[in-house]
Amino acid sequence: MPEIPTIDSKLLSELHIDGAQREGREVAPARGRWIALGAVVVAAAGMALGTWWWLGTRPLAVRTATATAASASSGSTAAVLQATGYVTARRQATVSTQITGTLTQVLIEAGDRVRKGQVIARLEDSALRASLNVAQANLQTAQAQVAQAQAQLAQSEADARRQAELAAAGMLSPQAAEQARTAVATVGAQLEARRREVDAMRSLLAQAQVNFDYTIVRAPFAGVVTVKAAQVGEIVSPFSAGGGFTRTGVGTIVDMDSLEVDVDVNEAFIGQVRPQMPAESVLDAYPDWKVPSRVIAIVPTADRGKATVRVRVALDTKDARLVPDMGVRVSFFASSPAAAASSASAASSPSAAAAAPVALPGVVVPAQALATRDGRTVVFVVADGRARQRELKAVADAGAAFKRVPEGLRAGERVVLSPPAELRDGAAVSLVENDAR
Repeated sequence: MPEIPTIDSKLLSELHIDGAQREGREVAPARGRWIALGAVVVAAAGMALGTWWWLGTRPLAVRTATATAASASSGSTAAVLQATGYVTARRQATVSTQITGTLTQVLIEAGDRVRKGQVIARLEDSALRASLNVAQANLQTAQAQVAQAQAQLAQSEADARRQAELAAAGMLSPQAAEQARTAVATVGAQLEARRREVDAMRSLLAQAQVNFDYTIVRAPFAGVVTVKAAQVGEIVSPFSAGGGFTRTGVGTIVDMDSLEVDVDVNEAFIGQVRPQMPAESVLDAYPDWKVPSRVIAIVPTADRGKATVRVRVALDTKDARLVPDMGVRVSFFASSPAAAASSASAASSPSAAAAAPVALPGVVVPAQALATRDGRTVVFVVADGRARQRELKAVADAGAAFKRVPEGLRAGERVVLSPPAELRDGAAVSLVENDAR
């Protein structure tokens, strides 16, 4: 076993650090580092506190919108889709003549109302009138020849009877009686030919009458004259002339009862439109007149250049204010607006065009005013320069970009649009100048 060495106690006593050396050389630098570190921490905390205070008191710039009273007839708040288009006439005709001729009378002016069958123009008819007179004379001649043939037939029949009696008494040869019967048959055939000539002359007379009637231009249906296209003395033809001196129409007539609206709906939203869907049309010329409408049909073709689909919309109310080619904004509804009856009664006179909307409970705000905080739907109402958070218990759709709030908000209050994540209840805010109305 190896021998364990012994430790000298004097050597152990010499192993120590002098106190002055310990505090002067080692302790002093450590203390300085701790003091510097503490100063940095205090400065950082002070800066953070100052930043927090500055951010907490600095107003946050926000955009706002005004809560409006809910209305069942408000297209801007209740429509699921809006589109623009024009008033068109389903029944419209440019009236022309069926023959080429010179106008001697034009009996219409733009804006006139005409009845179906009303004479609107006349052509020069002397040649056709002469042809009509000739046809009438030929018919009368043929009828006279029929009367002559009838008289001849009666005489031939009487002669044939006498010849037959004499032949039976032996006073006349059978050959003479047979010739008398042949004469009766011959005259009968001539009579039938004359009757066929009368039928032919009657047809020619009818043809001449039709040609003569072509000189009279009549309204094909009741409507309003929108264009007077020709004047007295001009030549009108149903065929287009290359020289440009021949008119192809007398005027244009529009059936005002057939007016409807054609709108172009973006093909990305056409799935929201369906036939018989309730709608509301507002004319650019009469922005306060809301016309109850409905979808007639979705035309099954798309415009490749505009990426739109044409939709036909019927106007349930019509009056003199409706004019073809007027600009229209159409709002499509998911269900029929409650104010349709009021709008229909107001359409009878221009002074009563703006019908009072039917009020619904609550207010309408843009959908972007809603925010979520702690799993709850809230809005921020601006009052006295601060945003006050309000929780919404119920929210209903009021169109693609609006929400109806039955309770919790009042009409006229301003709500923050797209509330930022750092916005909290009671935060100071400032309104940007271009806020939503």
